Amino acid sequence: MSQMLILAAGGKENPLVPPIPELVIGLLAFVIVFGFLAKKLLPNINKVLEERREAIEGGIEKAEAAQTEAQSVLEQYKAQLAEARHEAARLRQEAQEQGAALIAEMRAEGQRQREEIIAAGHTQVEADRKAASAALRQDIGRLATDLAGKLVGESLEDHARQSRVIDRFLDELEEKAEAAR
Repeated sequence: MSQMLILAAGGKENPLVPPIPELVIGLLAFVIVFGFLAKKLLPNINKVLEERREAIEGGIEKAEAAQTEAQSVLEQYKAQLAEARHEAARLRQEAQEQGAALIAEMRAEGQRQREEIIAAGHTQVEADRKAASAALRQDIGRLATDLAGKLVGESLEDHARQSRVIDRFLDELEEKAEAAR
């Protein structure tokens, strides 16, 4: 066959067609190298590729699991936040109610104290009025007795008589004051 190729090429050897012994040696070397690669290197490459594939798939699964867990935690936090807001609103409402009750209680206490102070003031004014009335009655009685003694020309030192005269005089003054009103 190679001779035919040589003849077809015009008597010259074709540089593109290798000689048969070289082709056989090359083919044997290729089969040996391919067999070595298929037996030794290819399983290692497949093993590494499989480990990589598993790592990637495992990483994706882990990422999905982590994302699911993160979503679950986020929902829990949102629920806790909503609950905390609700609790804060409830506490704020209770504080407002307690504040209103305290204000009402303090107003009632203030009203009660004011009424006690006013009552004590009225009592004190009444006591002072009675004391002033008694003091004025004595002073007016003494002055009336002195004046009556000067008019009559004799001394009205008798205490019982003096008391009757003073009472009669003051009663007349009170009647005139009430009639004038």
